[in-house]
Amino acid sequence: MTFIRIVLFCVVVSFSAQGQILNKKNLTVYDGFFKFYYEKENDKIYLEVDSLNTEFLYINSLASGIGSNDIGLDRGKLGQERLVYFKKAGNKLLLIQPNLKYRANTKNDLERKSIEQAFAKSVLFGFKILSDTNGKYIIDFTPFLMQDTQGVAGVLKSKKEGSFKLDASKSALSLERTKAFPKNVEFEALLTFKGEPTGRNLRTVVPTSSLVAVIQHHSFVALPDSDYTPRKFDPRSGAIYTSYMDYATPIQEPITKRFIIRHRLKKKNPNALISEPEEPIIYYLDPGTPEPVRSALLDGASWWNQAFEAIGYTNAFQVKMLPEDADPMDCRYNVIQWVHRSTRGWSYGASVVDPRTGEIIKGHVSLGSLRVRQDYMIAQALMNKPFVESDGDYQPMLDMALARIRQLSAHEVGHTLGFTHNFAASTNGRSSVMDYPHPKLAFKDSQLDMTQAYDVGIGEWDKITVAYSYSDFKYGVDEKAELNTILKKAQEDGLRFITDSDARASGGAHLLAHLWDNGKTPYDELNEVLDVRQQAISNFSEDNIRSFETYSSLEDIFVPLYFYHRYQTEATTKVIGGLDYNYKLKDDGQFSVRPVNVQIQKNALEAVLNTINAKVLAIPKDKLELFPPRAYGNNRTRESFKGKTGVSFDPLSAASTASEFTLSFLLHPQRVNRILLQKSLDDEQLGLVEVFNELVNASFKTSYKDDYFNNIQQQINVNVLNHLMNTALNEDAYFQVRSLALEAINAISSLLYDKKKPVLYADQYRYMINEFREHPEKFKLDSAPKIPDGSPIGGGLCTYNPN
Repeated sequence: MTFIRIVLFCVVVSFSAQGQILNKKNLTVYDGFFKFYYEKENDKIYLEVDSLNTEFLYINSLASGIGSNDIGLDRGKLGQERLVYFKKAGNKLLLIQPNLKYRANTKNDLERKSIEQAFAKSVLFGFKILSDTNGKYIIDFTPFLMQDTQGVAGVLKSKKEGSFKLDASKSALSLERTKAFPKNVEFEALLTFKGEPTGRNLRTVVPTSSLVAVIQHHSFVALPDSDYTPRKFDPRSGAIYTSYMDYATPIQEPITKRFIIRHRLKKKNPNALISEPEEPIIYYLDPGTPEPVRSALLDGASWWNQAFEAIGYTNAFQVKMLPEDADPMDCRYNVIQWVHRSTRGWSYGASVVDPRTGEIIKGHVSLGSLRVRQDYMIAQALMNKPFVESDGDYQPMLDMALARIRQLSAHEVGHTLGFTHNFAASTNGRSSVMDYPHPKLAFKDSQLDMTQAYDVGIGEWDKITVAYSYSDFKYGVDEKAELNTILKKAQEDGLRFITDSDARASGGAHLLAHLWDNGKTPYDELNEVLDVRQQAISNFSEDNIRSFETYSSLEDIFVPLYFYHRYQTEATTKVIGGLDYNYKLKDDGQFSVRPVNVQIQKNALEAVLNTINAKVLAIPKDKLELFPPRAYGNNRTRESFKGKTGVSFDPLSAASTASEFTLSFLLHPQRVNRILLQKSLDDEQLGLVEVFNELVNASFKTSYKDDYFNNIQQQINVNVLNHLMNTALNEDAYFQVRSLALEAINAISSLLYDKKKPVLYADQYRYMINEFREHPEKFKLDSAPKIPDGSPIGGGLCTYNPN
């Protein structure tokens, strides 16, 4: 009898607690995937949990950002997606994230449980149960929403912007975008971080830099149904993949499983050659995007439908304007967001992915709004007197900038469709929007031809990667064989795929895979780029700016023109000591790897040496009057020329910076090591002695009658000597490479004592060499003034979240 009384008492207490919570005044009810209640009086949200041990997706993100590329906390930035579930433990509900990187796909429950016990799971939060009625639990959800899930304080600390902590007194729930829907619920909270700012970036973007406020977004999303079939990853496909280890795999098969990420797409009639989809893939553009950018982004993103049409779909991919009352962070919408920052920066495409299968739930593109202005400025610098007639003659420059932003829209959407970069595409007819495009320009009768600056439409490679990821095969067809046929066709058509790890590195070696390059042969394109640069510099005048703009803006515009050759130079240096290779599979018919042809390497070296030619790097004397000391209110920035002459413009340092850029790539330790190795394997190959000799010929054995050119030459010579010294001491270089670098330094030293052909400033060069010989431990590469930012500013990359 006593036991029954205790049980009845507990039930009464439970009902009473629920009554106290849910019968409060001013309680707003939100009924959806989860039911929750907002209490205005105490600014609390109570969550009702009626299903334990049922998995769903949890995603955190930022609805508002800080506005600094360097810090990287942007509006719309996605955090981590997690598969989670609620589990009861005593008087708590625990929000648990299982470990899906290690699995056992088996019907053997004990085998599956052994894997779950072998690897740690994560408990994201513990909630005290406020009431429990018929399996419906009420918990105070507010502390969960008010924590720094996005890791804002950690980011600020890692970026050396200061130590910050969440200030609860200045934080609150944000209800504007807190909503409930049948398949998802969305929550937001205004979080304020208080601290002592120590970095320069935060001070430039926050009104009171000791108090940083952002809006953090949380999404609970129902998992998609099981009517989705994962597709196996192939390294030749250009698809982004997710992976895990399956310990139930037979011993003779690979334990690591890789599947591509992609949206769900099925034909209404899979047997039809052409069919509409059951559900189209729809992307929505941020309605805050202004014209003419809005139309350009809609146009560029919609190019992808061409690729889906090529595999038998109609209207499978669509781009629309986001309804004004819709939330871009809502997981029901694939969005293209127009993101503002204090300086130009990277755009990127991220995705929310079902970690079980690789199915993309939401694509989220962030496009930096200042990027288009940089492309406009590049066109402005290259054109011949664009404002000589009228300050209103901006249309050609705007057209080129919009052409670039169309391509960018397609590129970033491509990431969110599941595609990675293809940095070999620019060498094959610009066959993919997933490359980084450099404008293809030429002068005709002294006027800049921009008609071919950027390609229009989807590329042939893009059609291949869409076919691999999204083709819907008829029932009974051998999918593996069909997918291989798609990739075999690409191979037969001469399409190549090489991605980030083989293109971005300074020591990279691939013949074709480079960033911001053009042309089938890098050295031919470099020579063309240098010709365009020379002509544009010759044309450059005060008519490259509007009336009553400061001459300081002329200097700003001149920066990307002067360094216009930088990326094609990088691409060409990578050919020297380079390799041509594929992501080869056994029996796929591709060759594996071979050194770059010796003549191509020699042609590349010749072209690269042009970029450290004093006449090429010398800014014409008659142009220097265009660059007076900076006007009041127009200080230099990180994107300005760096110099050593105080307020005056420093053309010698500009040349030093440009030659330093070339030499840092040409004499990269991995590159010189490969040159030595290739020569040892094939005596016909380009040798390191030949490279060093050509380098000395282009520097210390070169002189001019003109004193200005000679002073430019000294900047180049100093950089050559410094980089040879650095190579001679570099522990990452082969012993033999270091020895040959010392021989090259000795050869330079001999020139300094040749009285028949005296070298200018020989005493100073001898001093440098003697100091190096006597105190090698004190040597430090004396870098030239830093080259201004070329790629978009910031720590992030145009990339994706591969899960």
